[in-house]
Amino acid sequence: MRRHIALLAALGALAISPALAADPPRDRDKEIAGLIAAYSDFIAKRDGDAIVLKDGTRFAIDDGKGEKSVEGIFDDADIEDMFHFRYRLGNQGMPPDVDDDPGRVRFQPLFLKMYGDCQADAVDANLTDVPWLPKHGGKSFRITRVNGVDKALAKVSAELDELPEKFMKYLVPHSGSFNCRTIAGTKRLSMHAYAAAIDLNTKYTTYWQWTKPSAGGFYFWSNEIPLEIVRVFEKHGFIWGGKWYHFDTMHFEYRPEVLAAAIPETKP
Repeated sequence: MRRHIALLAALGALAISPALAADPPRDRDKEIAGLIAAYSDFIAKRDGDAIVLKDGTRFAIDDGKGEKSVEGIFDDADIEDMFHFRYRLGNQGMPPDVDDDPGRVRFQPLFLKMYGDCQADAVDANLTDVPWLPKHGGKSFRITRVNGVDKALAKVSAELDELPEKFMKYLVPHSGSFNCRTIAGTKRLSMHAYAAAIDLNTKYTTYWQWTKPSAGGFYFWSNEIPLEIVRVFEKHGFIWGGKWYHFDTMHFEYRPEVLAAAIPETKP
């Protein structure tokens, strides 16, 4: 099964599918409006080419640095860069194109303002325990209350708790949430450092750095997480790391602004 999935990923990297060719153009106004709506507790308004936080802080939407390399988009992101890659809902976005990592770009100053800097012990005060699949004996997640992440995760848990038993092996036990750390090999904070991300059971998940690339440096996408689980998370504001070329199929993070600008699911 994994070999079959890897072959599909390789073929997908060689050509642009009709679905991708037909994608609607980006709508910058919609993206920024979705960002403001998603984080309305912190963002007051848009003012021209900037967003203004409720404490008066201004962040430029476009930093004026022009076209960036792939590394630059991640390491020196502005707000606009967060929407550079298009997230695709439901049954779309698998396997991802090479270097297509929708939602993996984060404008760190905004997230630090909202969630706090764990390296300065500014996250702990907003942490709370969210029971995880209590009908199936799941242990609680330590998650942030900021932006209602805890409430959103509680809805995810309640809905997943009602799925058939065959899905439970992917969900219980989980692999944690809050972890004050940077992303491996970078200086960028992980969403786990804001307590706004969770990891599922690693026994049934895959991660790009656990795989060996091809001779040409291509990473072959693989996944075992059922789409039924992914849909529940997306419904409540979480994106899935399985839709990244640098895949992390255990990983879900709260990113409602990315989902607000996402390409809708195509129905079979």
